[in-house]
Amino acid sequence: MATYKTYDTIGIREDLQNAIYDISPTTTPFMSTIGKSSAKNTYHEWQTDSLADVNLANAQVEGADAVSAVLTPTTRVGNYTQISDKVIQVSTTDDKVDKAGRSTETAYQLAKASAELKRDMESILLSDQAQDAGSTGTPRKLGGLASWITTNTVNTAGGALTEDMLKEAVLKAYNSGGEPDVLLVSPANKQVVSTFAGIAEQRYQAPKSSPTTIIGAADVYLSDFGSVSVVPDRFLSDDFSYVLDPSMASVAYLRPFKSQKLAKMGDSEKHLLNVEYTLVVNNEAAHAMMSNTAP
Repeated sequence: MATYKTYDTIGIREDLQNAIYDISPTTTPFMSTIGKSSAKNTYHEWQTDSLADVNLANAQVEGADAVSAVLTPTTRVGNYTQISDKVIQVSTTDDKVDKAGRSTETAYQLAKASAELKRDMESILLSDQAQDAGSTGTPRKLGGLASWITTNTVNTAGGALTEDMLKEAVLKAYNSGGEPDVLLVSPANKQVVSTFAGIAEQRYQAPKSSPTTIIGAADVYLSDFGSVSVVPDRFLSDDFSYVLDPSMASVAYLRPFKSQKLAKMGDSEKHLLNVEYTLVVNNEAAHAMMSNTAP
């Protein structure tokens, strides 16, 4: 008599894990490093100022009349807010059927949309996008970080990032009055930084209970003007590397993240997740940018 096997059996239940594995990057180092603030209009403004140059000839005659100094006004700058959104629409039936890995499709898709929206924001904030006032038919756009930094720039002219370039960028930001302590780079340029002078050759003898470790990475660069944390950002182009003073930048929200159910138009539920925000660069001279740094 032939043995009855699983190949012959009807009705075997599927073996589907009650989980969904998604390794898409979701961390947003730039937004996490700088501060948060609020905006009250679609064009968010602030003021910058600077002290007069040092006057080595500042010597006065005894008893002389006081002469008024030439005073300079502050500089008024600003950035437009940008609206970014994600819309999801799920049928009523899809939300009711039993599924693996999530309770309802709507909740799962909203969580995905939220993570995707933050990724979009990180990429936009770090870009060289120019600010745009928009119109009735075109969206407003904020000016990305690369469009702001003009005082302290180092251009490789198509070469790779080098330690000398980093030193020059830190020096420029420091001389301008900034306190730079973050180097934000793409993952590829993080590996380049790890090759700077002697780092890749260092070794240390671990305790006998642990294997000997080869140090092939640099997470902190000790510059002449303080420690600089080396932070990789998956959403930063290889073409730009930033030396940042995090206290001199923030994301200003006119409308924070909000999820709302839209009017029902049929046998489905539609949700809108949106945010209106802009980039505030309190004083662009506090930072430095190295461009054309693709390895």
